[in-house]
Amino acid sequence: MSKNPALILQDLSWKERFYRSMIAFGVKFSRRSDGTINRFIMNLFDFKVPSSKQPLDGVKTFDVMVDATRNLWFRLFFPFPTKEDANVPVMVYFHGGGFAYMSVSSIGCDSLCRRLSKQTGTVIISVNYRLSPEHRYPCQYEDGFDVLKFIDDNNNNLEGFPSYANLNQCFIAGDSAGGNLAHHVAVKACEYELRNIKLIGLIAIQPFFGGEERTESEIRLVDAPVLSTKGTDWLWRAFLPQGSDRDHPASNVFGPKSSVDISSLKFPTTLVVVGGLDPLHDWQMRYYQGLNKSGKEAYLIQYPNAFHSFYGVPQLPETALFMEDIKHFIQKQSANI
Repeated sequence: MSKNPALILQDLSWKERFYRSMIAFGVKFSRRSDGTINRFIMNLFDFKVPSSKQPLDGVKTFDVMVDATRNLWFRLFFPFPTKEDANVPVMVYFHGGGFAYMSVSSIGCDSLCRRLSKQTGTVIISVNYRLSPEHRYPCQYEDGFDVLKFIDDNNNNLEGFPSYANLNQCFIAGDSAGGNLAHHVAVKACEYELRNIKLIGLIAIQPFFGGEERTESEIRLVDAPVLSTKGTDWLWRAFLPQGSDRDHPASNVFGPKSSVDISSLKFPTTLVVVGGLDPLHDWQMRYYQGLNKSGKEAYLIQYPNAFHSFYGVPQLPETALFMEDIKHFIQKQSANI
């Protein structure tokens, strides 16, 4: 039987509760009545951390600019020390935040990628894409794919890019809105001939999908403490083109308005991570089922007592399982090359 998400949050450390409270306050008080976001207020609550060329918790990081005109850049995470003759998979990662919040340098995003890099033994390219509502669909998808092409074209010329990073073992991954982004960037990649990157897996971590229909999990968890249905509705309005509804193909990828049939694409094997206390649970299940119906290889991992963004809390037992499951998926896919 699933636990009450509010009670789980009460058991977190005071530091975790404080950080989540700050983000929640920032989100609440930065939203204007006209549907825009006061970035100055949000930045007061969204604590940032710089890159660290010196190892921190066994991981080095540095930042690479892709296009300064749109502030498109990425933070590279790589475990240290690593032997130069090692064969290390690469993960292109998209952070969560409903397309509207957070950045690569937000303390929660940086910490998650640092732990993922260390515990899964991967080089992580964490993409800092543009945010809505200032930049609506399809800006985020364009940014994600442009970084993928940038790495494909320039990996041998990037100062500091690890020589042991194996682009033939490349994964696309993301959490929440980043999971949605990972799917759409993977579709773009399947339609484009990458020269040096071989995508062998997609990791969709509690991906942010939706539709006009109200699902059972959205109704049951309408006021979930981390992500509410009212909150997701606001985020879709801020992200989707003006006049669109939630059945837009960006949100409801296998819905009535879907414009891309992935059945004919060489779509990477996908791991879908779902939490039982996530209002988006049913949409994530439909995504997994849609992949299967399209003839794609997909695996499902469910954590019954996991709320939305649980993986950001290291002390939760589900987080330890999550890290092991991600590591196992990466190792399994890499071994098939």
